[in-house]
Formats: sequence, structure tokens, C-alpha cells
Amino acid sequence: MTGASQDWRAGGFGLYVHWPFCAAKCPYCDFNSHVTAHVDQRRWAAALTSEIARLAAETPDRPLGSIFLGGGTPSLMEPETVDAVIRAAQAGWGFRNDIEISLEANPTSVEKGRFRGFAEAGVNRLSMGIQAMNDSDLRRLGRLHSVAEARAAFDVAREVFGRVSFDLIYARQGQDRAAWRAELRTALDMAVDHLSLYQLTIEPGTAFGSRAAAGTLRDLPDDDLSADMYFDTQEICEAAGMGCYEISNHARAGSESRHNLVYWRQGDWAAVGPGAHGRLTLPQGRMATEAHRMPGAWLAAVEAEGTGESLREFIPHHEQATEYLLMALRLTEGLDEARYAALAGHGFDEAAVGSLIELGMIRRHAGRLHATAEGRPVLNAILRELAA
Repeated sequence: MTGASQDWRAGGFGLYVHWPFCAAKCPYCDFNSHVTAHVDQRRWAAALTSEIARLAAETPDRPLGSIFLGGGTPSLMEPETVDAVIRAAQAGWGFRNDIEISLEANPTSVEKGRFRGFAEAGVNRLSMGIQAMNDSDLRRLGRLHSVAEARAAFDVAREVFGRVSFDLIYARQGQDRAAWRAELRTALDMAVDHLSLYQLTIEPGTAFGSRAAAGTLRDLPDDDLSADMYFDTQEICEAAGMGCYEISNHARAGSESRHNLVYWRQGDWAAVGPGAHGRLTLPQGRMATEAHRMPGAWLAAVEAEGTGESLREFIPHHEQATEYLLMALRLTEGLDEARYAALAGHGFDEAAVGSLIELGMIRRHAGRLHATAEGRPVLNAILRELAA
């Protein structure tokens, strides 16, 4: 591999494993998740490990820095399935000494009972989908757990795993600033080292999307109130020592999600499971990979054809530059201008950069561009100016 083909090393190398099954479909969720009564865990473990071996053979001599088991609801996997996946990854690539292995979990009592098994399999970081700190809002969000269950599961997670994150959604129906500020302070009192705090977005094709289109999704905060909640989030988290390192993610120093940084820093990641998207730098160039989306189609393809991939295409350097711009400016650390120029074949338009600096939307320091605190809420507008 030459020159630009080594660019991925600036972001690192990870593995994403998609488990597509859930106990119920949340009304706001547009992820590739499916509700089913029964999953043949042995069959799925065999297919996932087969895919890992296939991709590892294509990408030798690059030990993994992270594994992320996402979904869907990966905490519905049996610990034996998780163990098989992690063992296959270690056999295929080998691990860096400081590898981060994350698993997304819901805090129901059933899933909580698997936590110790996941840790024994090698998971060392748990990401919990708590989403709200009051029972009425949990019901509105279609969650199957209560606040009491979430707290109990969190206490177990804190005992079992060295690193624990959890997610909350804000700008929910009927929520005001005072309620969110109080809820966030409660969350920060619980937090170990990482919080993911997402503004509720209404996506087409979801139950919430259908209700919104019909005019029956009421009491959502308006744009001004949502913006106020965003700024409240930054202020309160910063004061608690959990500043944002990415637009929606907050961590104590050194506790950032290493796997997600692979995406935002434009590293390489192998991706297995239904609908999983990957990026792999191969001798012929950087490739985008995509797997069959429907679980049954993916499983059948792996078993019959030896691959679950539905797409593999070359990403030209100018598109790599655009991807890097879109992802890196989400990070507080910003974007390396020299790296961008090497990919794009040119630097940014200086007039556009100067205008954005003058407006206070970005700043330039030591060869990097950063979105400012004022710029991050309007990042899409900044990206349009810089990509023009």
C-alpha cells in the first residue's frame, strides 16, 4: 500500500458486529432492528464468525483496537455467542493490548442477568440504552424497562465492567428546560465516565414519523426550546467534568469511546451482520462495504455463498475527503487540514474559512479546524460552506 492508502492509520482499525434483533421496536428507532420470537443462536454465531474470518483474511497484519457489538439489542445475545464472536476476532486479527470491546445493552432484568457472562467473554465496556429517567417518558418511548430496573442494571454494570456508558434522549414530548436540567444532573450523579445525549429526532418510516405526519405526535419542543436544551446540556456536562468530545457524546478525559473515534477520525472498520456498513483499505484502494439488510437474506447468503456482503465499491479520494470533513468536524479535536488536503488534492477555500472564523463558527489552531461551541449546533451549514 502506498501514500494515501495508509490514511486509515490516522483513525485506527475496529470491528463492528450488528445483532439485528430486539424484544420490541421503539417508535423513534430507524435502525435495522427486527422483532422475532426465536433466534437460533448457534446458527447466528457460526455465520458471524464465518464473516469475521473472511474479512480478517483480507486485512492481515493489523491488530484490532476496538470491537463494538451494536444493534438491535446485542444484550439479547447469549454470552456464548458473544464469546464465539470475540474469539473469532482474536484468532483473525489479534488484539492490541488496550483493546476496547463494547456491547450495547438494555437494562431489563433478563439482559442484566447476562452481564457477568459478557464480561467473562471479554466485553470490557457496556453502553446502556436507558433513554429517560422517568417511567412515563419511558413508556412513551416504547421502552420495556422502568427507572428502577435501569438503576439496578446500572449498579450491576458498574460492578462488572470497568467502563460504563449510557444514553439519554432529550427534547421529548412535554419536556421543558427545568425538567431536562434536573434529569441530566441525576444522570451525571450516576455516570461513570461516558454519556451519550441525543436530541429526539423524528425519522420517516418510524412510528413517531407516521404520528407526526398525521398530526398526532403532540407537545414536541420547538426549535428554540430544543436549542436551549442543547446549550443547557453543554453547560451542565462541562461543569461536571464531562465535556463533549463529539456533538452528542460526553466523557471524562481518556474515557472517550475508542470505537466511535475510529468512525469520526476516518479509520478502517470491518463490519459484519445484517445491514452493517464498513470501510476497508485494501490493495486496490479504500472500499465501502454493505451487507444484506434483512436478517434472513443475510444469513442465507452467508451460509450459501460464503459472504453476507451485498455491495463493495471503491471510494475515490475526493469522496474520502468529504467523509473526513463530515465526520471530523463533529469532534472537539477538529480536522487536520493537511490530511484533508492530501485526500482532496487541495485545501479549503480561504474566503469561506475566513468568513466562518469571522462569524465565530469555526476556529483555526495548529493546522486544525474546529467547530466552535456556537458553530456545533449549525454544523450542517458550516459543512456546506466548507465543502462548496
